[in-house]
Amino acid sequence: MAIKGRTAFRIGVVVVALAVLGWKHFHPPSIDTDSTADTAATSTARPAAPAQPQTWKLGALTLAPCELGQPNSGLSTAAWCAPFEVPENRDDPHSRKIRLKLAVIRSSAQVASKDMLVMLAGGPGQAATESWPGVSTALQPLTAHRHVVLLDQRGTGGSNPLTCKDEGEGTEGGTEDIDASPERQKRETERCLKQLQDKADPRYYTTTIAAQDLEDVRKALGSPTFDLVGVSYGTRMAQQYAMHYPAAVRSLVLDGVVPNELVLGQDFARNLDDALKAQFAQCTANEACRKRFGDPYQTLYQLRDALRANPHKVSFRDPQTYQSVQRTLSEYSLASVVRMFAYSPLTAALLPLSIDAAAHGDVGPLLGQAKLLSGDLSDTMNGGMQLSVICSEDADLLVPADADVHTILGTRMVDTLRNTCAVWPKGTRPADFHQPLKTDTPTLLFSGQLDPVTPPRYGDEVAKNLSNARHLVLTGQGHNVINTGCAPQVVKHFIEDLSPKTLDATCLKRVQATPTFIDFNGATP
Repeated sequence: MAIKGRTAFRIGVVVVALAVLGWKHFHPPSIDTDSTADTAATSTARPAAPAQPQTWKLGALTLAPCELGQPNSGLSTAAWCAPFEVPENRDDPHSRKIRLKLAVIRSSAQVASKDMLVMLAGGPGQAATESWPGVSTALQPLTAHRHVVLLDQRGTGGSNPLTCKDEGEGTEGGTEDIDASPERQKRETERCLKQLQDKADPRYYTTTIAAQDLEDVRKALGSPTFDLVGVSYGTRMAQQYAMHYPAAVRSLVLDGVVPNELVLGQDFARNLDDALKAQFAQCTANEACRKRFGDPYQTLYQLRDALRANPHKVSFRDPQTYQSVQRTLSEYSLASVVRMFAYSPLTAALLPLSIDAAAHGDVGPLLGQAKLLSGDLSDTMNGGMQLSVICSEDADLLVPADADVHTILGTRMVDTLRNTCAVWPKGTRPADFHQPLKTDTPTLLFSGQLDPVTPPRYGDEVAKNLSNARHLVLTGQGHNVINTGCAPQVVKHFIEDLSPKTLDATCLKRVQATPTFIDFNGATP
């Protein structure tokens, strides 16, 4: 993981501090012999420096120092933590109690602002404490005056995670095309539920109940107002919380916007196809790229058709171990890999090159990069909690679209969700759950122009019901853009001033698409 600028700055400060200590240790100051006795006496009488506090009282909570680890990394983030217990079934006071993982990134101010930042993670299925490094660059400037609250949503991270071991583990990110029949999917779902039966009831791991958890945390913290920063699915959580607890919300930042009205999963195929067309159009509009790859969109579908007719085992070098491994390459594994590539402009810039290589028999670039991407994703995404959310809130509204059949993703994801949710226990969906959020709370919305999962039209859909909002679309960018370019400074000014419509965001015009790679040395000059 690359060291961000602000992290590097902090490392630099530590190094300077150590250098000063070293200088004092190896170069003691000269001593005035006439005052040696006075100095000695003074030194003897000087009280020792006070010990660092071992706990921190915040509202009704007592927090202790902790380290937030990052999956697949030896890095960690210093924070203050306290376990937070809630009833699993909020309608039954005698139900099982579950412990949520709560952490606070402490402000550097002696007296912090009364409002607190709250980072709401994506997925559904990601944990806030594990996702913090991904947005810390964007929010770090605000910690000069504000604490940041990180609550792992129930069912994720350290909050009674709905984690199941499955037979597919070890297939390196879904590139193995295992039996995906409805019967197999239902059987695997039943096996997962059996693993969870002694620790959780999946009906109670929905967005609505998680919003109640967050409100209990707010009260325990002393009832501050919240500045909610939602990323991807976290934007749905932010909207639901704001609908039910409007007085608790000072501002909203929504990055990769999911409208309340959206049926999660319904548009996956269409959105990916639209993004691929737009991304590949950048290549065909460039003479060198067009000459090198022709029409990448056409090549992709030709490869898909060939794999549909002949799925087969392929060999490639594992990019982490450099060992030769074999995987089944099929139309389904191709679709999964391409979808992962499309999320980021950096990996999307590699797609034409990787697809062309695969079409000519070299699958290493495509599957090797996919292993890295899917490994990171699988270690930070909780599938059980994801099913609890989607099966309770969306699945009964999913309808396979005829127009999706011939797209690269097809209807497989919708079909899989419907099959799985036929077995997975469902919680209660409030009658107004899919109603749009209507509020005058200051709101800043971000979208990436080429986002394959939450396209800019979603942000427009949400913004039209907000009377005090601004929607910013970043040119050439993909999913989640809050760290891009000067966006962190834009977010900082917004949360400080709460004036979205007059906010100066002209610096974001400098953000442009990543040029398509012509070869593995990069794009043309």
